[in-house]
Amino acid sequence: MSTGKSHVRGVLLVGSVPGKDTEDVLRRLAPALGSRLKYIPDGETGQRNFFVGWQMYKFGAYPEVVSQFGQNGKFEDIPVPEEKIREAAEKLEGMSTDYDTEALESYPVFEKLKEEGMIPKEVKFQVCLPSPLTFVSPFIVGDYKTAIEPVYERAILRAVENITKNIPEQELAIQWDVPLEFALLEGAWVQPWFSPLKQGILDRWLKLTAAVNPTIDMGFHFCYGDIGHQHFTQPKDMDLMVDMAKELLSKVDRRVDYIHMPVPKDRDDAAYFASLKHLQTVKGDTDIYLGLVHANDLEGTERRIKAASEVLDSFGVATECGWGRTSPEEIDSIVQISNAVSN
Repeated sequence: MSTGKSHVRGVLLVGSVPGKDTEDVLRRLAPALGSRLKYIPDGETGQRNFFVGWQMYKFGAYPEVVSQFGQNGKFEDIPVPEEKIREAAEKLEGMSTDYDTEALESYPVFEKLKEEGMIPKEVKFQVCLPSPLTFVSPFIVGDYKTAIEPVYERAILRAVENITKNIPEQELAIQWDVPLEFALLEGAWVQPWFSPLKQGILDRWLKLTAAVNPTIDMGFHFCYGDIGHQHFTQPKDMDLMVDMAKELLSKVDRRVDYIHMPVPKDRDDAAYFASLKHLQTVKGDTDIYLGLVHANDLEGTERRIKAASEVLDSFGVATECGWGRTSPEEIDSIVQISNAVSN
């Protein structure tokens, strides 16, 4: 099998691109990557500059249900009375996440730049949303999780409904960010409050996929976190990600347009990529994007592409995670490398 650039089909922007505002992000990246993109996100600007952290402020009526980041959804393991949990869930029912507000404010900017020819006509507007688990798992106090998760899930699904009603389907892509699922599966940092764990995660994913009209493109960002540009744990190989991809693709009732999987900088060995061969026969029309582009490391990126090309016929490239809190110089390097290694 030949290896190299001929295997690489396109570039995915995982989502959290920093910038002054939506127009700043789109004007910087659309011409820089052009036809290599199928989708372009509006960045992670303003109040969204720390991934899901801004969602804590959506719980103003009941701040006691929210823990500070890093406390694993607990304060001091003080039991919470059932009636207090029930009262909080009832009070928070109907809450807004404002993900739809942000998307609907950004879309006209995308539309304007497409009309100007800045954004290629075939590129779609990518809206990145966290799975409910991704917020609830680290941010909701332990005893409240079971009651608050469905409330927050309904809020996210209302946002999806509003987005998909107000942005033309042929112009839209929804990306589900699922870092906490992999933290739970890896036994890193957070603890599950439901079982069986794997099936519980898959059931939740299937509910999310069912909420997106099949006429709208949809993808998954399999994420291992980027706190201080570090994963919550380093994946030992791609086995778990491939296993979850296979399970998802075998059970989902609609098309999954793409799945993104991270590749640590020091992994250009065959062992890390070996399980990708099991995706060849099940991925169908699903594009695989490998997060193997690292800033200031063209040679390493080429080695990682070569290793992946031994087991996967074609794939797109991306960074391991989003670009939030990435310096302008590093972003320039990422763009240059992405252009150099892809078609």
